[in-house]
Amino acid sequence: MHHQIVLLPGDGIGPEVTAAAVEVLRVVASRFGHEFVTTGFPIGGAALRSAGVPLPDSTLAACLKADAVLLGAVGDPAFDAIERSRRPEQGLLALRKAMQVYANLRPARTWPGLEDSGPLKASRVAGTDMIFVRELTGGLYFGEPRHYSADGSEALNTLRYSREEVTRVAEVAFRLARERRRVVTSVDKANVLETSQLWRAVTTDVAAKYPDVKLEHMYVDACAMALALDPRRFDVILTENLFGDILSDEAGAIVGSLGLLPSASIGIGPALYEPVHGSAPAIAAKDIANPIGAILSAGMMLRLSFGLAAEAGAIETAVTRVLSEGIRTADLLDGPGLPRVGCAAMAERIAAAI
Repeated sequence: MHHQIVLLPGDGIGPEVTAAAVEVLRVVASRFGHEFVTTGFPIGGAALRSAGVPLPDSTLAACLKADAVLLGAVGDPAFDAIERSRRPEQGLLALRKAMQVYANLRPARTWPGLEDSGPLKASRVAGTDMIFVRELTGGLYFGEPRHYSADGSEALNTLRYSREEVTRVAEVAFRLARERRRVVTSVDKANVLETSQLWRAVTTDVAAKYPDVKLEHMYVDACAMALALDPRRFDVILTENLFGDILSDEAGAIVGSLGLLPSASIGIGPALYEPVHGSAPAIAAKDIANPIGAILSAGMMLRLSFGLAAEAGAIETAVTRVLSEGIRTADLLDGPGLPRVGCAAMAERIAAAI
């Protein structure tokens, strides 16, 4: 089976973890008899260096025509001083908007042997298995007007949501919950924000169409505390753009590392897959990054975009096997004396397990 995949390695550790994911996809293709055709394009700081803009027209055109897009990371401190509209991160925001990927799925689970790799007690996090459904193309990140005064005396951002925007992402969450434990926790700040009052009203309306799924509402501050105190209570967490960005990063501490977290951004056209971690420039080009988030993102691509559930399962089983054997990258701190491997070596281990 032939699939056209656009690769956007991006910045920092992005090229390393993307190469790791491609290596695993190569083994999956060989074992299961598929053809994954990959073509690379620049984005972010890499695109600024080669084309002068964070999202070249050629990159966007290729993404819109692809069967799926696999991205590494975006962000380069060398461009922190330039105007906001030209910074590397604006390339990713523009890509999400143009691809109309309005729902970001971020699963977070504890892996065998990693219960002690984070700051929380193993007894508290063992068995955690949740997924964030984050609205991705609205809210503060895209609201207009926005302004930063020339003299630095004031700034303005606009938080705006429409009923349609909330409805479509809520539908994703409830459909997903039907495939899991049938609980949706909708996170907002309805005691303060009008946008959250709309969010709560719309999610309640959508829930009426899914009587087999339990809906609970939770304020974002209470949710942040509950994630640390009892992460196992959560199944599907539905929330808006900014809250979802923050809370899903907290999940990285719960399961042991941001390097373990994959994501899928889905919507109207081709889907976009990327690990949750950032570009991590301090460790770039040192072969010490954790590629598992990128590898699992590739697995989500196989399942969600290509319908290849067995192939995705093979990747997840291989990750489980390698971690169960005690193989660790530098970010996973549990267990003194466990063998440490680099980014490329971890990918090779997972590929071999497949």
